[in-house]
Amino acid sequence: MTEQTALPGTGAVQGKPDAAVVRDALGVGVAVGLSGFAFGVTSAGSGLTLAQTCALSLLVFTGASQFALVGAFAAGGNPLTAAAGAFFLGVRNAFYGLRLSQLLALPRAVRPFAAQWVIDETTAVALAQPTRRGVRIGFTVTGLTLYLLWNLTTLLGALGAEAIGDTAAWGLDAAGPAVFLALLAPMLKSTTERTVAALAVLLGLGLLPVLPAGVPVLVAALAAPFVLWARGRRAGGVVENRDDREASAAEGER
Repeated sequence: MTEQTALPGTGAVQGKPDAAVVRDALGVGVAVGLSGFAFGVTSAGSGLTLAQTCALSLLVFTGASQFALVGAFAAGGNPLTAAAGAFFLGVRNAFYGLRLSQLLALPRAVRPFAAQWVIDETTAVALAQPTRRGVRIGFTVTGLTLYLLWNLTTLLGALGAEAIGDTAAWGLDAAGPAVFLALLAPMLKSTTERTVAALAVLLGLGLLPVLPAGVPVLVAALAAPFVLWARGRRAGGVVENRDDREASAAEGER
């Protein structure tokens, strides 16, 4: 009964039918899971072995971080720089976990296993559900579908890359960045998000010729705090100006 009640802040009276939640979760899981093929091709083309490529998908399982890691390797970056860039991209999942832990309310013994599936897609599907039952179904179905498909297509992509030889000759070295951009673009909904993305691109591309491979990605991460700081200063300035105008008006009335 508790699982069917509306979650705080949703304003919903009842959740969606289980079949609708499963359908939505499968749609996301299948659509994104097939992108694992591009990762497998990109990883193999970057010089990683079949075992290393599959281990990344099995153990890391966060597409953006995986693409960032193999992309840095492909550009000649050292392992520490590549790992640092992937780590900073993956940190966002920890913040997702803070919110999902409240919504899922899973038993303590299950949480370490569920943490492996805390990624962009499972979070998006789970947060779209108004009841705890819907959250759990959406999270589980999305996570299971995506994990199985991502790892299967990663294996197929890596095997395919080995079979065709030089991936750059086929233009498949651009598959990873293309998929990454395709996943990222729909998430940029607000002006602040678009500003952060644009500044990060400028920093990354501008510093690419002068910094070692992988380092521009780390510097580009500074775009987010800078934009938020600038936004806070501007908002503070607006409030101060408004207060000054109100104070002046009150003084004039006296």
